[in-house]
Amino acid sequence: MKTETDELLMAQVAKGNLDLLKVLFDRHHLHIFNFLYKMCGDKMLSEDLTQDVFYKVIKYRSSYKNGKFVSWIFTIARNSLKTHFTRNKEMHDDLETVRYRLAENENEKQDEYSQLQRALGKLESSDREVLLMHRFHEIKYNELAEIMDSTPGAIKTKVSRALKKLKTIYLESI
Repeated sequence: MKTETDELLMAQVAKGNLDLLKVLFDRHHLHIFNFLYKMCGDKMLSEDLTQDVFYKVIKYRSSYKNGKFVSWIFTIARNSLKTHFTRNKEMHDDLETVRYRLAENENEKQDEYSQLQRALGKLESSDREVLLMHRFHEIKYNELAEIMDSTPGAIKTKVSRALKKLKTIYLESI
């Protein structure tokens, strides 16, 4: 991600230059989709929520205060996912109980990756969320702290504990 220019682009979008949102969309929509998909395991829902995230970027552009764009947009994505599960309890299981839906015909090349995905799917959603953002989307502790309304030290501890849990689950599955 090219964060050094994302903030400048978003500042222009916030001032009304909506044409620049296409650049931000092109850079970040796959990251947002992948995060949402790995959190909920539902491709269509993830597509809908990704679209909703960018709709909210437009709608709430004036609330952008020149912070880290990645922190801001992942906060929107995270809140959109939680809101969806809260509003649609009758349609979905609780976010805590969502597990990955993996393809049944996996290649041997992907077996280790699949085991990791299964282990990741067995984590509590809060642990899975912090690992996905930190390890898979390379969001730094400071930015994660901003997203999760915490401190960098607390996030670093949470990531460390979540990694230990993931390692234990992964090694049990081998």
